[in-house]
Amino acid sequence: MGGNIMNLIIILYVIITLIVIGVVVFLTIRKKIKSYNEIIIELERKKNLIISGNILSELNKVESLINNKELEEKYNEWKAKFKEIKDVDVVKITDRLINVEDYLVNHKYKEVDTMLTEVEYDIHMARAKSQELLNDIEEITLSEERNREIVTKLKTEYRQIYIQYNNSNKSDYSLILNTLELQFENVDKLFAAFEIAMENNVYSEVGKIVKALDDTIGNLKIVIDEAPSIIMMGEKMIPARIKDIKKQADRLKEEGYNLDYLKIDYNITESEKKVRDIFDRLKVLNLEDSIFELRTILDYFDRLYQDFEKEKISKKLFDDYIRNIILKCKKLDKIISGLQNKISDIKYSYDLTDDDLKIISDLANETAWCEETYNKTMEEFRNKTTAYSRLSKEMEKISVKLVKTEEKLDYTLRSLGSLKEDEIRAREQGDTIKNIMKQTKEHINSYKLPIIPKSFYTQYQEAQDALKEMVLELEKKPISITTLNTRVDTARDLALKVYNTAFTTVKSASMAENAIVYGNRYRAVNKEINNGLSRAERLFFKGSFNEALSEAIKSINVIEPGIKDKLLDEYKDEYGIEE
Repeated sequence: MGGNIMNLIIILYVIITLIVIGVVVFLTIRKKIKSYNEIIIELERKKNLIISGNILSELNKVESLINNKELEEKYNEWKAKFKEIKDVDVVKITDRLINVEDYLVNHKYKEVDTMLTEVEYDIHMARAKSQELLNDIEEITLSEERNREIVTKLKTEYRQIYIQYNNSNKSDYSLILNTLELQFENVDKLFAAFEIAMENNVYSEVGKIVKALDDTIGNLKIVIDEAPSIIMMGEKMIPARIKDIKKQADRLKEEGYNLDYLKIDYNITESEKKVRDIFDRLKVLNLEDSIFELRTILDYFDRLYQDFEKEKISKKLFDDYIRNIILKCKKLDKIISGLQNKISDIKYSYDLTDDDLKIISDLANETAWCEETYNKTMEEFRNKTTAYSRLSKEMEKISVKLVKTEEKLDYTLRSLGSLKEDEIRAREQGDTIKNIMKQTKEHINSYKLPIIPKSFYTQYQEAQDALKEMVLELEKKPISITTLNTRVDTARDLALKVYNTAFTTVKSASMAENAIVYGNRYRAVNKEINNGLSRAERLFFKGSFNEALSEAIKSINVIEPGIKDKLLDEYKDEYGIEE
């Protein structure tokens, strides 16, 4: 019984599953078909828009305008294109859409997708052809309105140019008066030709005439605006500038300035050639780059004034360098020669290698280079073959080199001077160290210690040995300052170390002894204190003064807390103790 129920449930489950799958497939197909139908409807709409009513309307307009063979040929060509689009392209798209519907009915979805892609491509191409055809036709139908609008604007612009020209001073256009009058006549002829072409519907010529008018009037405007400036710069400003430049250059040459590097005569000749070329082009109303080229020429002459001023400043600098450099060279020569004469004495007194003293020969070489370069520069100056700007730069290099040489010399003198200073300081340090050793011995003996720690004797001997090494180094000839300074530092450090040891030992011993004496009053009162003080005494006589002090304080602190602070306060003034 149970098995039959289970089989029934399985069968029921399979049936429900199949029904659900069927419903899902049905809904999916239905949705897909709906989507395809929407695409087909949209493509039908796009197909219907390919044949625009505007094309027929514009063709009718062209037909009414035909009065020459050329326009008639264009009209027939456009009609043929329109017929091809209507009877071939659109029909082809319609057939393909019918095929799509058939495939869709037969559930051939792969073929539907392929065919839809082809239909979309055909519609796109047909619409492009249709739009191109409409644009070509409108070039004729709209050309009259468009061209007349353009020409009206050109007439207004031309009238303003003509008024500007007539109201101006004709002498401003002296070089091109005849050419301008001819150009105005050409414009008038072009306007007349435009009217004739429009009247005869010769639209292929209209565009050319409108373009010629636009180019000619645009060029006329540039000529009227810029020609006066070009003529003024070429006839007045540049010649005046050339005349003044020649005058100043001749005066500077008479005063001894060398201006050959500026190539003034060559550049003036080239500038005059360029001006003539610009005027030749101006006569045929070609102004391309003329303003720019003339301004470039003027800028060049303006820079020449700056170069002249630079030469004047350079001459003043050169004159200053002449006086200063030779004085510095002589001063450096004298000092360096003195050092070179003392090299033997310096090497004898101090342990210096040839490399250490090489800087003196380097200084001599640098000074010699400065003198040699100075003499060469002065030779160029006397021959008047070099501009002051270059001469002053050469002198500036020499001056900078001399400043660096002076700095090196100053450093060398300080270094050599410091050798003697280090020797004197070492001898003074020796006396100071001996005094510290004497004070150390007096201090350790100032208190009757039961025993002097062995560490003190060791440190004292080390300090004495270091002092002897320092004295021996001072007696050597030549002296190695580096070694001497090391010996001095070592002796001083060891002397201070043993001095501090003596001071600390005496202080600790004195405080320990006083603490034990102070605590004796409590021996009979407290056995623990008595035992602690006894231990402190044994440590004291062994020379362990710090441990003895610590033990005594710890014992007394049992009955008198704060004894440590009391002892410190008592000895603070005497030993400078801080807690």
